[in-house]
This record gives sequence, structure tokens and C-alpha cells, in this order.
Amino acid sequence: MTVAVGNAVGAASSLELFRSSTAHTPSYFALGRAGGGNSDIVDFCIPCNPYFPTPEMFDRLTGMLRDILTYYPSSAETVIAELSSTLGLNPQTVAMGNGSTELITWIDHLLVRDSLAVPIPTFGRWTDQPMETGKRVDMFLLPEAGGFALDPAAFVSFIRARGSRTAVICNPNNPDGGYLPRHAVIGMLDALSDLDLVIVDESFMDFVDAEANPSVADEAALRPNVVVLRSLGKNFGLHGIRFGYMVANPAIAGKIRRALPKWNLNSFAEVVVFMIKEYRQEYAQSLRMLSRDRQEMTWQLAALPGMTVFPSQGNFVFVKLPDGVEGGILRDRLLAEHGVLVRECGNKLGSSSRFMRLVVRSQPDVQRLLTGLSTVIYGSTWYAAPPAAAAPPAPPVGPQYHAQVVGQESPAYPAAPPAPEPPALYAAQPAQPEPVAPQYAPQPAPEPVAASMYTAQPVQQQPQVQYAQQQQQEYAQPYAAQQQPAPEQMQQMQQQPPQQPQYQPEPQQQRQPQYQYQAPPEQPQYQPQVQAQPLSQPQSPPQAYPAQAAYMTQGMEQPPRAQPATQAVQETAVFYPDQTADVPPAFFPAQRTTSGVKPALYWQDA
Repeated sequence: MTVAVGNAVGAASSLELFRSSTAHTPSYFALGRAGGGNSDIVDFCIPCNPYFPTPEMFDRLTGMLRDILTYYPSSAETVIAELSSTLGLNPQTVAMGNGSTELITWIDHLLVRDSLAVPIPTFGRWTDQPMETGKRVDMFLLPEAGGFALDPAAFVSFIRARGSRTAVICNPNNPDGGYLPRHAVIGMLDALSDLDLVIVDESFMDFVDAEANPSVADEAALRPNVVVLRSLGKNFGLHGIRFGYMVANPAIAGKIRRALPKWNLNSFAEVVVFMIKEYRQEYAQSLRMLSRDRQEMTWQLAALPGMTVFPSQGNFVFVKLPDGVEGGILRDRLLAEHGVLVRECGNKLGSSSRFMRLVVRSQPDVQRLLTGLSTVIYGSTWYAAPPAAAAPPAPPVGPQYHAQVVGQESPAYPAAPPAPEPPALYAAQPAQPEPVAPQYAPQPAPEPVAASMYTAQPVQQQPQVQYAQQQQQEYAQPYAAQQQPAPEQMQQMQQQPPQQPQYQPEPQQQRQPQYQYQAPPEQPQYQPQVQAQPLSQPQSPPQAYPAQAAYMTQGMEQPPRAQPATQAVQETAVFYPDQTADVPPAFFPAQRTTSGVKPALYWQDA
């Protein structure tokens, strides 16, 4: 089936719009004008909700069109109060913008300092906007081998290594649809609590069906450095209205609200916000229908030979084209020959023209997409939609398709096998295993440096006790004689040296005493605190560690006697091995920093 887009001149003009675009796909209206106004385009490019608003809502908007276009909207405070009441949020924590892009711009101007870290590929404004204002953008490349899944621990380590002051997390991510569970995101918020700002872009969060409560907006309202960004246009299928909102603590949200222009919200946005409460059930039903369509579309795309499909929690599916297929050419031919508009991701940082993002749509539109893909890529109508009266045959999987002759215009359908279960579709591509987002586990606190030094060389207590007993036995008698020397013993003590101690550090030499008794006029000057000199005197320990540390590094059996503390040692916290277990890690001297950045969540000076 071939659908003409206007005339030949119009088709050529439409393709020129893609070649002149540097960041985004041309708008639907620009393509319509280039096609001469006679276009029949199925849009797989703009990620909106195809089931909402309902026809009844569109009828009501049509009846109010004259008033909407004629009169001014209410103030932003009025619209914010209504939206907060619907969502169960505190109005002081909410700021609304003319689309999420307006909020991204003001967040960059008012809250982002110096540098910003962001995983790529992702939404282009998170890389383009900071660079436009002269900030450093630290790009963390998501690995294709891991299904473009974000590893929280690796991203946190990257932020520390780069010294980024702001971090961005898109969840689900655009364009791959990768999703991090709520507990993993909260773990990252805890780990990055010392940054200036952590932004969680939840523009596609309403499409997540992996868990019941995936958003962290409630956490953002309580934390001092977290902003959650939400989009209403994508959820409600109304991109043209341009409205989105952010949630943060009252200080951050108030700062953004004061910077926004007056009447930055239009009358369409106000009318839709006040209609949401009446259509809650219809909106929930639209999300369930879209989830079903996403699953079916994922299975069908995965059945195409050589096509790699990445699991998604957004309202789009990210695919890698078969080897040898260039995305730009495929995009142009799909539009010109089949009237199908797709998003080729060659201009996304971290991606290439081998990748496409395809918006989830209903089955009639998906059949049109499959027809175009099979015709352009494989030169066959094998996957073309059958006539409406006939039941669609089950698409072949794996080797059954490769038995067909490539280029055959109308191959005979083989006997339709039973419809495969979803896992079998992924199993048909062993070279590309299904990527799974890793479960985030909180990282253990780093062991203090000072404690590890002591642990590596345990103190030997028994030799100290034996040495003390030996010392007492050797010198107890000389000390007693020195305290009360008799006059008749003085001459004998001067002629005969004291008895040699039994401890012999060097067997080849006899230890010579290093002290002599000198009789004072009234009392002896010699103090009992005599140290045995045969043992070598240890060097003074470093100021940052106790004397016992220096003793252990020299391999001695007895630590030196306590030395008078110098002024420098008194100003430094000193910890001994038997005390380290009771000292919090944040108090160790080795964790002090000179940059002023506190390394722990609750950090105190020792």
C-alpha cells in the first residue's frame, strides 16, 4: 500500500525539512504545508496519548473555542491551585510553565551552577540548554550492550569523578524508555544530597505500569535540592496547548514562580485543567489501552528479522534497525512512499541513525507502519496488512522468515504457526538479550583510612605484659637502693656496676648501664623514671596519628613511653585501635576535605 504525500514537489519539500533540521523533527504543520495541504500522514514521531482527550472532550473544547480565543486566561495562581487540588499537591510546591521546556529554561538560569551531569541519549534540551548558557555538561554514555539501562551506582561515581554540581535523571528515559524503580531513584537522591540540584524528569511517568506508585514527586516536596518535572501535553495528548509543571520544596518552587512571566498559561491550558477532574476514569482507561498497545507493538516489531527492540515504559518503543539499514533513508522513504512519519535518532547525542523511536499507536496504524518497514527494508510485503475481510495471519518468527526469497514481491504464506509467547520473540535474537534495569543497592559507607591502618597490624598485648614483668624484676632492686643509699655502700656502688639484666638484645655484646648514681647534697637528683637505653629510641610519630602507630610500623614489641603532646598533636583528633569501633566514620581525620564539600550526608567536624 502506497500513500502519496501531496504531489512529487510536495514530497521533495517535506524531505528537505528533515535535512535542514539540526535538533528535532519538523512539526506536523510544517510537513503539511510542505506537502501542499493534501497529506495523509500517520504520526509515529510525536509521543502523545492517542486515546485522550475523548471525543466528548474535543466536542466541548470546540464549543468553547470562541471564548477561549477571545478572553484572557486567569492568573497562573488560579490554574496552579486547581491542578494541585486535582493531583493532591500543596500549591506552594508547584510551578506551572508554558510547556516543560519553559521550566527547563528557568531552572537552568536560576538553579544550575557551573556544571550539569546527564546520561545520554536523552531529551535534547537537557544537553543543549546548559551549553547555551556557558555551563559544562558532563555526559554519561548509557551502554547499548546493557539496553541503555542506567546503572545508578556508576552514574553517582561518574558525578563524583567529574565534580558535577547538578544531576539530571530522566525516568522513563527518552528515547529508549528505560525505567528505574522508585526505590532506586530515592537511593540516588540520598547519595546525591550534597549537590546543588538533582532534577528528575518524569515527563512520561504516567505511562509506567511496572509499579503502582512510581513517582518521587512527594520526595521532591520535602528535600532541599530536588526538582521533579512533569508534562501534561504528553500525558493528555495535547502538545499544542504547551503546559507542564514542576514539584519542589516551597523555596525552589516559589523562586521559579516569581521568575515566570505573568499570564504564561493560555486559556486552552486553563480550560483543560478544570476539565481533568470530570474525566479521571477516561484518562485511566486511556493509559490501560496504551499499555496494551505498547506490548502488542513491541512483540510485532521484535518479530521483524534483524530488528532489535528495547523494553520501554514510555508511550514509545526504541528500536535498532537491521545491519546495513540507514535510518535517514528509511525515514524519508517511509514518509514519501507510505505516509508514515517516524523519529530517526541520528541527531541525538549518544545515539545514531541506526536507531528509531516509534510512538505507540493502535493496531490499524501499526499495520501501516509494518507494511512500510517490510517493503522498504526487506523488499517484501510479507508483513503487509491483509485485506480487512480476512483474519490476519500470525507473523513468522526467526528461521521461517529467512526461508523466503528476499525481493520476492508476493510470497505464498506458509501454514500459520501458533502465536508465540512474548519471551519467544526476544529469544529469537540471542545476539541482543533483553536488557533489564539493574536493581539499585545502597552502597556501603567507605571504611575510614585510619581504622584500616590499625586493623592491618593488630597490637600484641602479651609481649608488653612480659616485658613489664621483666623490667620490674631487673630494676626493682637498684631503684630501692638508689632511694635510700647508705654511706658505706656508696664506694662499693661506684666501684662495681649494677647487676647485668638478663635481657640480651645483642648476644655478642654485654649491655653497659648508661646511668651513674650521683649523691645530691640533700636528696637524690635521679628520678625513678629511668628508661632502659639498650633498646633503640623510636622516632617521634607523625602528628596526625598516635605514638602507638609509629611503634607498630617499626615492628617493636613495646610501644615507647608517653611523650608530652605538642601543640600540633593536640589540635588533631587521635584514635587508638580499641576506640575506632565507637567512632562514627564521618569523624576520622582522613575524611576531612580541603574543598569545603562535605562527603557524608550528616557530616560533623571532629
